[in-house]
Amino acid sequence: MKTLTVRLPEPLVAGIAEESRRRKISESDVVRERLELAWRKRRPRAASLNAIADLIGSVDGLPAGLYLRSSGYGKKRSR
Repeated sequence: MKTLTVRLPEPLVAGIAEESRRRKISESDVVRERLELAWRKRRPRAASLNAIADLIGSVDGLPAGLYLRSSGYGKKRSR
């Protein structure tokens, strides 16, 4: 893991220190968690089948099950 030095405003440092004490984790862990959360929120996510399920079959003129066949949906899974 690499080290990065940053300058932060006092209110932000105080908030990080308070959260660190309250949760009994290091300030570095608090900062790392906050950065990872912000990073995940900004990255575009691939649409999952559940997110677009209401759209499946809503376009006329396409071959039946086009998306479903390409995604492997409906295939039997070995247990």
